Amino acid sequence: MSYRIGQGVDFHQLVEGRDLWLGGVKVPHVKGALGHSDADVLLHAICDAMLGALALGDIGTHFPDTSSEFKNIDSKILLKRSLELISAKGYKVVNVDATLCLEKPKIKPYVDEMRKVIAGILAFDVSDISIKATTTETMGFVGREEGVMAYASALLQKVQ
Repeated sequence: MSYRIGQGVDFHQLVEGRDLWLGGVKVPHVKGALGHSDADVLLHAICDAMLGALALGDIGTHFPDTSSEFKNIDSKILLKRSLELISAKGYKVVNVDATLCLEKPKIKPYVDEMRKVIAGILAFDVSDISIKATTTETMGFVGREEGVMAYASALLQKVQ
């Protein structure tokens, strides 16, 4: 069996007047992520991990922020399209491990829903997606609540 592993990371500025989308779930907060799309940092990192596992570039290559087609797009669509790209190469996602870095809000109440959303799109069991969160102990742009970041790893398997 052929396995491939990829790693993704994404960052977005936090601003007032935007919704905060994390893992395909709208999380109530006074600030939201700024971006060309809905700026779902977690889904973007997962897309990059999946695409990177097969050396297919990154989400900016496939869904450029210079294209009006992707203006305000729901990142769940980007995740689905990323899955289609790896499926076309004969691979499926085995599991995803991801970490969000943000001071506020606390995401524990939303993690189960995020896992269900992502598992539904990637067509695997909820037990195959891990989402964790950490703060930066008030250090840096995340600690000052100026931005949010996410890391993700994805394991892919060649479909026989």
